[in-house]
Amino acid sequence: MSPAGLFSALHYAFVRNMFIVGLLGSISCGIIGTYVVVKRLVFITGGVAHTCFGGIGLAYLLGFSPLLGAVVFAVGSALTLGISSLKTQIREDSAIGSLWAVGMALGILFITKAPGIVPSPTSILFGDILLVKTADLWLLLALSIGIIAIVAILYRQLLAMTFDEEFAKISGVPTDQLYLLLLSLIALTVVLLLKMTGVILVIALLTMPPTIGGLFTKNLKKMMVLAVLLAAVLTNLGLVISWQYDAPPGAAIVLILATALGIALAGKRIWTKMARKPVSSAVGQG
Repeated sequence: MSPAGLFSALHYAFVRNMFIVGLLGSISCGIIGTYVVVKRLVFITGGVAHTCFGGIGLAYLLGFSPLLGAVVFAVGSALTLGISSLKTQIREDSAIGSLWAVGMALGILFITKAPGIVPSPTSILFGDILLVKTADLWLLLALSIGIIAIVAILYRQLLAMTFDEEFAKISGVPTDQLYLLLLSLIALTVVLLLKMTGVILVIALLTMPPTIGGLFTKNLKKMMVLAVLLAAVLTNLGLVISWQYDAPPGAAIVLILATALGIALAGKRIWTKMARKPVSSAVGQG
């Protein structure tokens, strides 16, 4: 489809919703994804994302909003992981693996037993952004505003915990509570992104934009801003390409992000070599 055809398609609500979800998801994933990358919480994020599958399946089985089911399971699994890490002797990777497997198993069981017509597990695993309803947008908007507000209010405390948790604890920062809050924010962000990329690909959207941003700055705030801008531009580019070539939106977005990450890594490497070259020459002459 030509750009003109895509522009005319914006008259349809489902097409507008697609781009609105992309924007909302980009803001949240840029902010929270920065903490995921800096704190190295990618594996926990993967566990939370896959546990959401159980909540979505339960929602279809009992007849309530799949988005609400995903929120309950995501936050519940995040808090379970956090508390087990802080208060028990269970290895964090073991707890993540267990919840990951149980969430997926429950999701498959609930969906197969759900009455009526339900989406195939494939559409849930890989997302279907075209099925976003206007009612879902209000919940997604509320989640986005909540995430932004909490991070803005607690930015200094989260910054201290992110870069020097021991010093933050000695200084009186409630690091355990902040850690549980951060995991809950990650869970909510995962839910925001499920419609875009699905359970399987959500980790890519949370990690790639902040990783690219981290190549060019070590300042947390600047890294967040870069991650949000990159996510917004690349996500919309992925949506346009998926629309024009009739490709799955989630897969298109992730492949665009991966391409951008590869270009950024190559560009950073070339820039570093060029920056070091004059120094090497000066040393040689000395």
